Amino acid sequence: MQQLPTMLVVSGLTLLTSIVATIFVRAMAKRFDILDKPEEDRKKHQYPTPLLGGVAVIFAVAVGLVFAWSSLIGGYLLPKHLVGFLAAAMVLLVGGVLDDRLNLSPKRQIIFPVCAALIVMASGIGIDYISNPLGGVFRFDSWQLEIFRFNGLPYFITVWADLFTFFWLLGMIYTTKFLDGLDGLTSGVTVIGSLIIAALSLTATVFQPETALLSLIVAAAFLGFLIFNWNPASIFLGESGSLFAGFSLGVLAIISGGKIATALLILGIPILDVAWVILRRLFYRRSPFSADRGHLHLRLVDSGLSVRVVVIVLYVLTILFGLSSLFLQSRAKVLALVFLGVTVFFVGGVLIHFIRKRVS
Repeated sequence: MQQLPTMLVVSGLTLLTSIVATIFVRAMAKRFDILDKPEEDRKKHQYPTPLLGGVAVIFAVAVGLVFAWSSLIGGYLLPKHLVGFLAAAMVLLVGGVLDDRLNLSPKRQIIFPVCAALIVMASGIGIDYISNPLGGVFRFDSWQLEIFRFNGLPYFITVWADLFTFFWLLGMIYTTKFLDGLDGLTSGVTVIGSLIIAALSLTATVFQPETALLSLIVAAAFLGFLIFNWNPASIFLGESGSLFAGFSLGVLAIISGGKIATALLILGIPILDVAWVILRRLFYRRSPFSADRGHLHLRLVDSGLSVRVVVIVLYVLTILFGLSSLFLQSRAKVLALVFLGVTVFFVGGVLIHFIRKRVS
C-alpha cells in the first residue's frame, strides 16, 4: 500500500509530539496550580494531579494534521473538513481550559460542545443517511432550506441530517466526558476506537486511506498521552481532553461512511451506562450533570476490583465489540448492540445488588 510509509511517519511524529507536549503541559499545570484535588469522596486519587492533558492531545493532533495535510486532502476529505475539525477542536480546548481553571457551571460548559458541533456541520461534515438493518437506507437529506446565496450559489440547511449530526456529536462528546472517571480509561478507549475505525477505513468496501490516516493521528495523540495517564496517572485529560475524545470518534464515524453502528459498538458500554445514569438521576430528581459514583466503571471499582483490572476489562470488551463491526453486516450489528445492552444492564444489576449487600 503506497500510503503505508506516510501513515507510519505521521503516526510516529504525532506520538512523539504528544509525549513531549504532555510533559510540558503537565509542568505548566503544576506551575499554575491547575490540579484535580481529591477533596470529594468520589475521587480516589491520593494526590493533586495536573489537568489540561487535552491541550497536549489536541496540539499533537494539530501537528499531525498540518504535517500530513497534502496526504489527507484530495480524496474524500476536503480542506474545509479539516479546517472545521481543527477549529472545533480549538473551541473545545478553550472551553476545557476555562473549565479546568474556573470550574464552570454545566450551563456554561455546554456552550463549547454546542459551538464545536455547529462548526463541524458548517464545514460540510454530516450524516445524510444510515443503513436500514432490514434493507435499504434511512435518508436524512430530503428536506433542505436555503439560508442565503453567495456569488449566485445557494447555501442550504439540510434539516434532518443536520439535527442528527448535531445530537450525534453532542452524545458522543458527553459519553466520553462521563466515561473519564478512571486512569487511562477514556484515553485508552479512544486509542482502540480510532484504530478500529482506521482498520475499517482500509477495508475494500470503504477504502478511505485519508480517513484511516486521520484516525491514526488521533490514535497516536491519545496513545502518547496514555503513557502518562495510565494508573497511577501523573496527569488527567481534563475537560478539553475528555470532550475531544468523543468528538473525535464522532467525527471519524461520520467521515468513514456514516459508520454509526461501528461507533455505537465501540462506545456501546459507556453510552448505555451514561443513559442509565442520567435516567436514574432524573428519577431521583437530580441534575443529569451532577457527579456521583453510579457509573458502571466506578461501581466495578467499588465492588473490590482494582482500577487497572477494571480498565483492562473494559479495553477488552471495547476491542471485542469494536472488531465485530469489521465482520458483521447491518442486521448482525443491531443484534450485537442488543446483546451488549442486555449484558450491561445485567452486570449493572448484579453490581448494585452486590454493593448494597456488601455495605449492609
